[in-house]
Amino acid sequence: MDDTATPARARPNLASVAALAGVSPSTASLAFSGSGPVSDATRERVLAAAAELDYAGPDPRAQSLRRGRSGIIGVVIEDRLRDAFRDPMNVAMLDGIADETGSLGAGLLLLTENGEGAASIRNAPVDAVVLIGCSTSLAGQVAIFRQRGIALVAIEAEPMDDVLAIDLDNREGSQTLARHLSDLGHSRVALVTLPLDAARSRGPLTEAAIGASTGYTALERIRGVRGVFPNAPGVMAAASSIEEGLAAGLALLSEAGNRPTAVIAQSDLLAVGVIRAAEQLGIRVPQDLSIVGFDGVKLDGIAPYDLTTMVQPAVEKGRAAGRGVIALLNGEHPQPVSFVSRFHPGTTTAPPSPQ
Repeated sequence: MDDTATPARARPNLASVAALAGVSPSTASLAFSGSGPVSDATRERVLAAAAELDYAGPDPRAQSLRRGRSGIIGVVIEDRLRDAFRDPMNVAMLDGIADETGSLGAGLLLLTENGEGAASIRNAPVDAVVLIGCSTSLAGQVAIFRQRGIALVAIEAEPMDDVLAIDLDNREGSQTLARHLSDLGHSRVALVTLPLDAARSRGPLTEAAIGASTGYTALERIRGVRGVFPNAPGVMAAASSIEEGLAAGLALLSEAGNRPTAVIAQSDLLAVGVIRAAEQLGIRVPQDLSIVGFDGVKLDGIAPYDLTTMVQPAVEKGRAAGRGVIALLNGEHPQPVSFVSRFHPGTTTAPPSPQ
């Protein structure tokens, strides 16, 4: 054993930085935080001393304890993370949230309902939470966060006490699409829906499934369509994806004698899947089948079609949620915000072909 080994160098701390810079520890702390009456010259002296000692700055965990905040905003997404980022709507809303909450110096922590990742909705160290993704299990999430005393903002959710709502005209927008098809002369119209329950059940759209559904966005869009086509049948999809739209489209369109002349998909991704199902079955769009979506996102691989859809302001919804988070953390009482979608007539709808 070598008794002459050099002892380990003590880890530098704020006090040692302050001593080297010739200032008090409180002045050194203010120099690092960028707040308080510290001159530029003093701040530079403190930072130079920190660099000399290889000191990275105060422990953010200790700062969080002193402030009583973590500096983290949670964003709960219903999908698995790898699936969530395939949906341009989720990405756009996250962009909007980050645009606004960046002014707090806060970070975003993505959480999923299934507990994917190290943090869960039960233990994540967050100051506030934004719930997005047309959730089918919102009530359970809200109950958990309420128990933790965390400020809540929900994008497209049924009105709830103590939850700031960022809403969209899902019912009215879907009714606009249905009226468009009705005006073209369609009467055999079918739906491809977003998930209606937490189990993400696939299969025919039944009254029992609608009655038991916890999917607020999907229900509002069904209600909008059925305001024009009261008995519109449909298929439930397990996610907003092209693959789910393809499967639902094949289920709807495979029986030639019972085929709808138009399909209302509850998202643009589902609509693209239905278009691909029609192509596989040799059904022409829009000559033999009209298809509409909802969202207005830019999609690769849809050419030569220009999808008829409702365009919603996804980034603006995220920004409104971010502003709501800031207001709640400041002890304010922000009002709910509601957005309106815009009808985009594309090339995927036409009058039904003569029978």
